Amino acid sequence: MALIANMPRGPSAAQAGNAFATPTVVHFGTVLLLSAALSVPWHGIGGAAVLWGLLGVSGVAYTIIVARRMRAQTAYQPEFEDWLFHALLPFAAYAMLAIAAYGTRSHARVALFGVGTAALLLIFFGIHNAWDAVT
Repeated sequence: MALIANMPRGPSAAQAGNAFATPTVVHFGTVLLLSAALSVPWHGIGGAAVLWGLLGVSGVAYTIIVARRMRAQTAYQPEFEDWLFHALLPFAAYAMLAIAAYGTRSHARVALFGVGTAALLLIFFGIHNAWDAVT
């Protein structure tokens, strides 16, 4: 995005940015917030589980919004890889985060592995999407 900052932009470029660039920042921000929240010395796992459950549900809703934005924008015709890394896989990672929060009471250890997996996936998708945007 920095490479084309001085180029004239139309409304279609803004739509594409909302569909492809903004989600990458949101994924990185989610992982940062999640790692900070899990570093807090909670008295139990319940408070952290509520927080990551809210992040998971919010992420699922946001991914649906991103998919709609991808479909509505006209600057670029998304390919399968775009749908995979910008919509389908992030949806799965955020859903995993929400499901891990739900399963915390009965399987806390497994739930924490689910949170870690979701966070790693979001980082990998963010790196992939940022690299894709640069190239």
